[in-house]
Amino acid sequence: MDTVTVERFEANRSRLASLAYRLLGSAADAEDAVQDAFLRWQAADQAHIEVPEAWLTKVVTNLSLDRLRSARTRHERAVGAWLPEPLLDGDPMLGPADTVEQRELVTLAVLTLMERLSPIERAVYVLREAFSHSHAEVAAILDITESASQQHAHRARRRVAAERNATEVDSATARRIVEAFVAAAASGRTERLLALLTDDVTGIADGAGLAEKFVWFTGPERIAAMLRAGFKSSPAKRNRASGSPAIHFGMVNGTPAVIAALDNRVLGVMVMEMRDDRIAAVCGISSPSRLGRFTAEWCRHEHDDPFIELW
Repeated sequence: MDTVTVERFEANRSRLASLAYRLLGSAADAEDAVQDAFLRWQAADQAHIEVPEAWLTKVVTNLSLDRLRSARTRHERAVGAWLPEPLLDGDPMLGPADTVEQRELVTLAVLTLMERLSPIERAVYVLREAFSHSHAEVAAILDITESASQQHAHRARRRVAAERNATEVDSATARRIVEAFVAAAASGRTERLLALLTDDVTGIADGAGLAEKFVWFTGPERIAAMLRAGFKSSPAKRNRASGSPAIHFGMVNGTPAVIAALDNRVLGVMVMEMRDDRIAAVCGISSPSRLGRFTAEWCRHEHDDPFIELW
């Protein structure tokens, strides 16, 4: 393949990876989809591709839809053994974040909500909301009518909006709330922790990938008990982690988070959705299979001093 052809693809790689990530919720799967698109680009007759950007968008979208529709993917997601793969803010795979809609669409909460959409609804929603494609362009990408694109977009927008209960907070406010949260959880003082949680707070944890299904928590008392247990020191935890991890503030998928790191290893991420300056949902991810790209990005950047060291 000649250099010009490769360069034309590479000029689109970041955008294609961002598109695939939003459709799949997995950085690893997104990278695979983009690589498959590159192989098709190599094999294609370049002379007959008038607009490379449009051709590549169509290929990556349909490769991603094939993955969403696969039997393996349907099974994994149906049994509850799936969560979006978190990405550290600044990762180019997060893509455009100029509008509220673009920022919301890449949060773990919305990526999880999009699991309730059909693959075609998800594709229309992403192409419209994140990449501002017209209904005519979406119709051409997905081989549907403009009317169908409009209907899918309306249904997807309505279903996602009905489930959303979080609000955006500025970075300074987010950091203040997270710092208070860490201090309360580490102190073991339940009343301080409960004051930071909404009455309808929910939580989910992946159990470090050891459980077949994830663990759900509902209600402030149960969430507080789970958090106190997680922050409580013990020799067993230190042995398992091979040391005492440092607890940092970070922004993950555009959302405030607590990041536990030890010797350039990210051991876990706890992402927090906020509403009215309180925590409305927590999502804990500590499975190494979901933290590979996150850890690589973490090691590339300088970090603020940690809040505390655990265990």
